[in-house]
Amino acid sequence: MLPATSKLCAAISYRHLRNMTGLRRQAAVAISQELSRLASHSPGPGTWIHQVRRRSSLLSSRLEEKPFSEMEMSYIKQGEEALQKSLRILEDQDDWKTETVAGNGDKVLSKVLPDVGKVFRLEVVVDQPLDTVYGELVDNMEQMGDWNPNVKEVRILEKIGKDTVITHEKAAATPGNIVGPRDFVSVRCSKRRGSTCVLAGMSTTYGAMPEQEGFIRAENGPTCMVLRPLPGSPSQTRLTWLLSIDLKGWLPKTIINQVLSQTQVDFAKHLRQRLARPVPV
Repeated sequence: MLPATSKLCAAISYRHLRNMTGLRRQAAVAISQELSRLASHSPGPGTWIHQVRRRSSLLSSRLEEKPFSEMEMSYIKQGEEALQKSLRILEDQDDWKTETVAGNGDKVLSKVLPDVGKVFRLEVVVDQPLDTVYGELVDNMEQMGDWNPNVKEVRILEKIGKDTVITHEKAAATPGNIVGPRDFVSVRCSKRRGSTCVLAGMSTTYGAMPEQEGFIRAENGPTCMVLRPLPGSPSQTRLTWLLSIDLKGWLPKTIINQVLSQTQVDFAKHLRQRLARPVPV
């Protein structure tokens, strides 16, 4: 099925490719090549990861949208790259070590990757349907500072098409100010593919948001949140959060590891509290 889809996409996009120039044409060709590579890859990843990958074609999702500038296309490509890198990390189930297991079953695992460093993975089940969780994390992302004490502010700097945004995030100070003020500029790519939703991201540069006085510009990514209905219980959602952050500055690794794993546990707790609030009439 996938090889046939790859050929069909190539045939449909031929006329569009002839009219593309510069980075837009390069990105389209690169995505076509990626589809072909995935078509021949065996054995495949897990079912839901395979579903997201084969339906996450940058080329097919852009043909009906307005043309983008080369800068916009570079951000779109960065978002797609963050998504693909995150999925490759999550599909490898080997060598994950348990960091924390909460009494309610929430779990944080970690592993060290040669080209990324230490990454953390949160696995939780939320007693809310997928659309509700997705709406809070994606549609209402700028309100995260209202309910997550670890976040001071999230602001969307630019929207590019229907899937990509550039954001500026300020992290709240940690207790005792162990980790000083950090901020991030990120490109985020959100995808809904079948019953799976993914919000992926990574650090980027954005001319209108240079480094801010009083903040250390940290880096994140590849990172992503994956939402899937709990099998047999559509009113519940399984959330997987892959976290990869370089806080910059001089900080002992033991402190960094403790802060990041606790941040994920706290996030799950505060998200549940947010979703359990009464809905305004």
